[in-house]
Amino acid sequence: MIRTILRAPIEARTWREFGYVLVGLAFAIPVFPLVVSGLLGAVYAVVMIGLPVLVGSLVALRSTVGWFRLPSRWFLDLDWPSPPPRPRATDPVQFVVNVLRDGTAWRAFAYSFVKLPLMVGTAYVTCVSIAVSAVSISYPVWWFRWHENRPWAATWLFAVAGIAALFVVPWLLRLLVGLDRLLLRALLAPTPDRLRIATLEASSAALRADSAALLRRVERNLHDGTQARLVTLGVTLSRIEARADDSVRPLVEDAQQAVVDALAELRDIVRGLHPPALDDGLPVAIETLAGRGSVPVDVHVDLTRQPPDVIASALYFTVGELLTNVSKHAGATRARLDLTEDRDRLRLTVTDDGRGGATVEETGSGLTGLRRRAVALDGTFAIDSPAGGPTTVTMTLPREV
Repeated sequence: MIRTILRAPIEARTWREFGYVLVGLAFAIPVFPLVVSGLLGAVYAVVMIGLPVLVGSLVALRSTVGWFRLPSRWFLDLDWPSPPPRPRATDPVQFVVNVLRDGTAWRAFAYSFVKLPLMVGTAYVTCVSIAVSAVSISYPVWWFRWHENRPWAATWLFAVAGIAALFVVPWLLRLLVGLDRLLLRALLAPTPDRLRIATLEASSAALRADSAALLRRVERNLHDGTQARLVTLGVTLSRIEARADDSVRPLVEDAQQAVVDALAELRDIVRGLHPPALDDGLPVAIETLAGRGSVPVDVHVDLTRQPPDVIASALYFTVGELLTNVSKHAGATRARLDLTEDRDRLRLTVTDDGRGGATVEETGSGLTGLRRRAVALDGTFAIDSPAGGPTTVTMTLPREV
């Protein structure tokens, strides 16, 4: 322990932390005006004047997660991954809401608010302590120059105190830098849970996107490859039938029928992978589905852009299943379908005036599969269907995967 105390002033760690304080101070100075503007914006946001200033400050301060990571990486060997991006916004109001709900920006705001006073205090205490220690240690030397009114032997008490202070300064520095480390880990570096959640969300989104792309490739290969070969086989069998005698013709006809059945099954598989109707856009596909049923459906679709393929397919199949239930089981005379955007989510609502009583707990119910599909895409699925009706089914899905 004594050896550790004696070595502290000359250890590389002490000088790295001292360099971190000086560089950290230089990094904190240009950020602090953003903090001040954010505080003023928060104060005046009550009357809406400061809201744009607050939003702008939060947007800028979010980037300080990477800004303050630089000196931490250079001097403290402390690093952390970049935070996940803020959810996208399709309109100014949603952008403001997303910024105000951004926990990363608010934590960066808090750290930036504390950073400058902490670095100023640490740099001041460290520099002043080192200067006073150096003056005290050299006091017996420059006493001869000034000949103060105290005995020369008394100056050695100041020298001993300066030496003692010189050994205390590194530990005071470590204490203050350790406090900064705690703040970095608490406010800027993501916790293991937040990092794990972000990793899982990114992995889940990548898997869903890859699955959608794979299904599109399979659908294209089946449509352009296997289906074309079956059609060619059917044409060839027709030519053989024209030249075959009566004993062979029944076999050729059976083969032709098998080709027709295989084509029908293949088309069903292709439609199950990626409905061709989605090539014209989700609103058109939903309008087409609504027009095929036996029950009139009022369709209202309000989307600013086409959702990703995996989300569009899920909505398409859900609409198809729900409208089929309305036609076959609900005993309804009319239905209404609404597909709208709600911040970062899509909301599908189908209402009918049927007999009600629908539930996802029914064994083998198609509604159970719809709920599983919604949950798999980080969505929700709810049914309000009292006996006697009406029935309202609501599904929400994320706008982006």
